[in-house]
Amino acid sequence: MSDKKQQVSRRQFLNYTLTGVGGFMAAGMLAPMVRFAIDPVLQPTAQGDFAAVAQVDEITTEPTRVEWTIDQVDGWYESEVTKTAWVYKQEDGSILALSPVCKHLGCIVNWAGNEEYPDQFYCPCHGGRYYKDGENVPNTPPSAALDVYQQKVKDGTLYLGKAEPRKEA
Repeated sequence: MSDKKQQVSRRQFLNYTLTGVGGFMAAGMLAPMVRFAIDPVLQPTAQGDFAAVAQVDEITTEPTRVEWTIDQVDGWYESEVTKTAWVYKQEDGSILALSPVCKHLGCIVNWAGNEEYPDQFYCPCHGGRYYKDGENVPNTPPSAALDVYQQKVKDGTLYLGKAEPRKEA
């Protein structure tokens, strides 16, 4: 064996040094970009959260508008959003919570909003109508029924979750 060590030339030293420094700089620039892209995916979603909206004994057979606020997170922006539902007891005693958003163009429907149709939900934008159970009246602009909120009753309080489209029969 040779006792002679291999010498690093000045050119090789600068090459190694600049490559190392460049690698650290690239890692420093890429790390925030990777975190920005991956972080929202790793955050827990708030879907399925329920909010208390009414006492069950206060709900009648007449649709009543209830409002509640939720904390909504869009990326890193947090805000309070007001949600609305039409809630009533059906003839069999079960509770139905309907979204007030018309399926035609997204306007807000009102219960008995037109004197000609006192027992229907009415959309003032284009004359859309829905029966009390949220089904659309044939030959009116909406082509689908109102969405139904997920719901659960606990300790005499009605909790509503996310509005979901009705499943076709």
